[in-house]
Order: sequence, then C-alpha cells, then structure tokens
Amino acid sequence: MTWLSRLLALGLLSLACAAQAQIRPQDLPPVDEVFVPSVSAPSRDRIEVNWKIADGYYLYRHRTGVEVSAGGFTAKPLQLPKGKAYRDEFFGDVETYRGSLTAVLPGQAGADTDTVTLKIKYQGCADAGICYPPQVRSLTVNLPGGAPAPAANDAGGFVPLGSLTGGGSSLLGGGKGAVDAAPLPQDRAFAVEAIAFDGNQLLLRFTPARGYYVYRDRTSMALEGAPGIGLQKPRWPKGQAYHDEHFGDVIVYFDQAEVPVPLNREHAKAAKATLRVTFQGCQTGGICYPPMTRRIALAIPAGKVTTAAEAAAGAEAPASLSTSDGAAVAAAPDAGAATTEAPAASDTTTATGAATAEVPRTLPPEDALRRASRTPTSLWLALLLALGGGLILNLMPCVLPVLSLKALSLAGGDRPRARALWYTAGVLLSFLAVGGAAIALRAAGQALGWGFQLQQPLVIGVLVYVVFAVGLSLSGVFAVGYGLAGTGDGLTRRHGPAGDFFTGVLAVVVASPCTAPFMGAALAFAFAAPVPLALLVFLMLGVGLALPFLLIGFVPALANRLPRPGAWMETLKKALAFPMYLTAVWLLWVLGRQRGIDAVALVLVGLVLLAVAAWWLQRLRWRAVPVQRALAVLVLASAVAPLVMAHRLPPPERAATVETRDSVAFSPERLAALRAEGKVVFVDITADWCVTCKANEKTVLDREPFRKALADANGVLMRGDWTNVDATITAYLEQHGAVGVPLYVVYPRNGGEGEVLPTVLTQSMIEDALARAAR
Repeated sequence: MTWLSRLLALGLLSLACAAQAQIRPQDLPPVDEVFVPSVSAPSRDRIEVNWKIADGYYLYRHRTGVEVSAGGFTAKPLQLPKGKAYRDEFFGDVETYRGSLTAVLPGQAGADTDTVTLKIKYQGCADAGICYPPQVRSLTVNLPGGAPAPAANDAGGFVPLGSLTGGGSSLLGGGKGAVDAAPLPQDRAFAVEAIAFDGNQLLLRFTPARGYYVYRDRTSMALEGAPGIGLQKPRWPKGQAYHDEHFGDVIVYFDQAEVPVPLNREHAKAAKATLRVTFQGCQTGGICYPPMTRRIALAIPAGKVTTAAEAAAGAEAPASLSTSDGAAVAAAPDAGAATTEAPAASDTTTATGAATAEVPRTLPPEDALRRASRTPTSLWLALLLALGGGLILNLMPCVLPVLSLKALSLAGGDRPRARALWYTAGVLLSFLAVGGAAIALRAAGQALGWGFQLQQPLVIGVLVYVVFAVGLSLSGVFAVGYGLAGTGDGLTRRHGPAGDFFTGVLAVVVASPCTAPFMGAALAFAFAAPVPLALLVFLMLGVGLALPFLLIGFVPALANRLPRPGAWMETLKKALAFPMYLTAVWLLWVLGRQRGIDAVALVLVGLVLLAVAAWWLQRLRWRAVPVQRALAVLVLASAVAPLVMAHRLPPPERAATVETRDSVAFSPERLAALRAEGKVVFVDITADWCVTCKANEKTVLDREPFRKALADANGVLMRGDWTNVDATITAYLEQHGAVGVPLYVVYPRNGGEGEVLPTVLTQSMIEDALARAAR
C-alpha cells in the first residue's frame, strides 16, 4: 500500500502541475486591478508615485521609470527603494516589489507651475508564471499651493497611454506615447498571406496598416502536417532600421513586405500543409500588440528533393528547427529570438488578458512518438540495439563492482546453470520494473527519463546502505547464514537463488546511471512505443546485461575455463570490498548534492549504526543471549531513522543549472539569446549520478584543450544539471530523442539544427564538431 499511495500521490501532483501549466493569460485579472498607481506631492520639490500591488503579483525594479511629460518641474534621478533579490528566468538577477511600492521623484518646480504630468512605466508578473506586458500611464498631480488637477477619469485618476493588457510575450516593444487614433483590431492592423510559389518555395506577405509596423526579428514560422518538408531561412527584404524603446536597434517594416521561404524536401510528392506564422507589431507612437499567430492552409505542389549542398546552404543561417510539436520552424535572422518561436497566447490572440512567456515544461506522449519515429528504430533494430547496449553495460564502471562479486561466486560454486538463470531472472524483472515505472510515471505527466530512480534521495540512501553492507560482508565483519547478521551478505554472496536473484537486481539499479552506446535509440523507441513493445525492449536490455553469465552457465567450455576454488578466493573477496566502499562514497556524494551536507552526516550516522549492529550480531552468532541479540536488532532498526530524516531534508538552494567561470546555466531562453548573438554553443546536459558524464568531464570537458577549442570557435559552454527531476531539461532531452544523460549538442554559429555528439567523448571528436559549427 505504501508504494501504491506514493504512486497515487505522484499522479495527483502531476495533475496539479498540469493544471498550473494550463493557466492562460486571459485567466488573470486586468492589469489595472493588479497594479494600481497613484501620485501625490507632499511638497513642491518632491513628487511620490505609489503602486498598490495585489497579493500574488510583483513589479520589477529595473522595469520601473518615471519622467515628466508636461509642467515646469525639473526632475532629478528617480529614487527607488531596494527590492527583493530574485533570479528571474528572463532578466537574470533582478529586484522585485510586492504589496506596495513608493518611488520618489525629487526636483524643483517653476514659480508658475501648478500641476505636473508624469509618464510612468512599469512591468510586473503573477506568481503563476505569467507576465503582463510593459505598461505606460499618464498621471497628473497638483503641487501644493497650485490650482486643482484635471478631473480624474473613470479608470481611477489617470489617463492610460498605450494601456495594453494583451496575451502573448512578456516583453513587448515599441510605443512612443499616446496617439489620437484608437488602435485597430489585430486582423485589420496586420494582414498576413502565404502561397506555395512552387514546389520548393513559399511566398509570405506581411501588410501592416498605415501607421503600423511589423518586427522582422520577432517573427517565426512553422510548417505543420507535411512530413519530409521543412523550412529554410526566410529571405527577408531590406527593412528600416529603428530604435525601439524595449528591444533597442531593430529592423521593422512599415510597408508591405514579401518574404520568400525556400523549402527543404526529402521527397518530391505534393502535400497539404499548414503554415503557422507568429509575429509582433506596433502602432506608431502608440500601443504594441502581443505576439499574434496566424495559420494558413497551403497546397504545396510536387517539387524536387533538396540536395545535401542546398540543405547545407539553407542551414548557414537560422533555418529549420524542431518545436515542441515536431513542426519545422524558420526563425528570424540576426538579432532577436532567432532560434525559438515568439511565444503566443493562442491562434486567435486578442488585446485582452495578460502576457505569458512560459516555456513548455514537458512534451506530450504523441510528440515523443513523432520524435522517436525519426530515429533509426524499427522494432527489430531497437531490440538489436537494446541487446548490444545491455551487453556493453557489463563494461561500465558503475556495474563492475557487482559483476565482480557474481564472477567470484560462479568461480567458487557449483550449479552454474541454475545460478546464471536466477541472476538473469533478477536482471529481467528489475529492468521490467524500472522501465514499466518510468513509462507509467511519464504517462502521468512526470518529467522522468532513464535513471530516474537515482533522482530520488531515498533510493540513493537505501543503495548506500546496501552497498556498504555488502562491503562489510566481504571484509568479514559478518558472515553468511545466521539470521539478520547474514542478511546483507546473503543478498549477494550466499549460495542459492536469493543471492543470485538479488545480485541481478542490484546490477540493474546501479547500471541505470550509465547509458551505454546503442542504448539511446533503443530507450527512445521504448518510451514512445506501445507498452508491450516497450517492455520487450527493456527485457532485451536485461538479456544483454545477463548474457555473459548465461553463456558461462550454459556453455561448459566457458565454465571450465573459470579458475578453480582455492585460498586466492578469500584474498580476492576482501579486496573486492574496497570497490564497494568507493561505490558507497560516490552515492553519498550524489546524496549530498541532492539534499546537502546534513543528509550526508545523517546517512553516515546510519552506516555506523548498521556496522555496529552487524558486528554485534556476528559476535552473538553462537551464544544464547536473547536480550543482547534484541538490542543489536534494535540498533540495526534504528539505522533506518537517519535515512528517513535525510530524505525529508529540503534540497539545498541550488539551481538546476549552475554558472561557473567557464560555463553558463542552461535555459531555452538563454540558448536562444546566445544563438541570436551568433555564438557557437556547446550544450552539456549532465547529472551527478551519471558516471559516463563525470568520466567525460574529467577526461575531456574540464581540460585545457577543450577550453582552447571552444575559445577558438568563439563558443560558449552551457551546462544543465539533471541530478534532480527537472521538467525543462527533460523536455530538452526528449526534443533531441534522448531519454537520459549525458547529452551533448553543438549549435553552429549561423543557425541550423544542433549536432548531437556520442555519449562517450574524445577531444578530436569535439574539435571537429566545434570547427564545423564555427564555419
């Protein structure tokens, strides 16, 4: 019931997370009900602007400004109080205000000045993860001793300037002040058309109304419903340079712009498709609209297949990308969001509601299936790759300590066939359990992948206990065959089915941090395929892992080559204890990264209690002392308490990604920004429990030759940490067809899709990839 209740709790949690992710901009209250500004003048040389901020919302300090737009008041710099430090997903390290904010504008009023009109700017967000666009308001204040201020309007004493509360991005550009003309509806302000010019090119036309303009670099396109046909770089006409209040120096179009968009084709057949265009525009001197999305049905005639040279030419600038729904995207060039779509609230975006800049937290199962279908994994190929991956797992450092124990037991015992079968049963059932749990939890909305159990601190703690107990047994602290004293050793060392079976279980659990070659494609197929086929792939992984011992058990010639039992076995047994202790140290380090140094201390106390209990029970093995034996068992049971206490500790305050002198933290937004700057980006998705990741870091990524190659390519190292569950990183892994770590992706300087590198790195491999990306 305990595991069932936990699974149900996980399911309820996933539903709650899904409900939060479903919050839409239009679900939020109007911005003027959330952030209510007012103005007063305690003296003629001091004007105060106050905001009342609703609970659950906050304002940014760096997005707050006040300036004099009318009246004889010479203002000094605005004085803002210190806000609360905050690491923002979009702006980095910022300060925020909650509850209320009072800004002071000191200055000197003219002798004849009675009233002053202020133009105030501000932007804020909801704790639910949705942001309002930047706001501009005009407020008039009566100075002491002056004439009454103009009558307030119905909006609460201020006149809106560009008062937009629209859905879409939280970063809206543009307006320069109020205009006389009321803003047009979106469909009248901006017309978008598209046709299939021929089988290898689309023609897109933007037509802003008079007095409106469209941003070039806030535009993205996606082609849906046409497998094998993608978009190349849009061929934008020359636009007009424009200094934007929020985006800086940008390119815009005030008049009609026709944009040819070449196609990448893997086949020549005609196809029906939908072009999804997301763009943003503004009214000159007025409001800026939130990102808008238009869908245009196309009938693409037959064309010619794109050659490798043509595809490479199209990839020299931001071109065909994969989005969360598997569509091909053509991104805008140069500055701006060159590698991701501009966010949009919906296909029928309106000028009501609030703005959002959320990133999809996870991918739906059907999207994973589409991605997996692009990998070379038919069922038979997936099974073959799974067999090879499981076989190579036997050579991985995380599995070798356990396999050494089993090899020792086979060399010193009889019935090798039965022992190999029981070991194989433990391996197969464990692979089924781990794979089935991962599939079930992913279907329930959890952001999980291969090795997910080592993202759970309680599992790590239990493994520390088990591995340490095995080490104590090998060191001779306690021996086989006597009640609780023999339990730890009997799990892996004793003759009989139980020891062989548990060795197989332990081998699978400690193998999960390792992703052997060939496993990636097989696991991607398993996580996307129907459940029966997925479980078949996991079974084949188990067969590969168990195959060496199956061969020893069933091929007499191999069994006969095993060394004969002798005194050497006792020495080897004690020597094998030390790899087990090192494994326990590694697992303790992982636990410390997940729950901090206090968790490590608690588990170390538990290990001492475990050792005392094992030693005590061993001393009492042949003595009739029930009271002492009961006390020893009580000490053994008390070792569980530190484990539970460590599990309940909160995780240390460390982001899922950590910035260092040599690397930046992973985030989709940061990746898009770096690519927009024309940087080569090397993305490293790692985890503390991933042995392959750490081996690559020690041998390649943390060494000077790698840093030099990265610097020569004008590249940036971006690291994401998947030690704990992280939905954003999981979505990124699935986007690249990876179900575990490590994942290494090199993004070229001039756009195009990133190159996924093998899981085991070499310096020459990386230098070649960086050289290609820097061209």
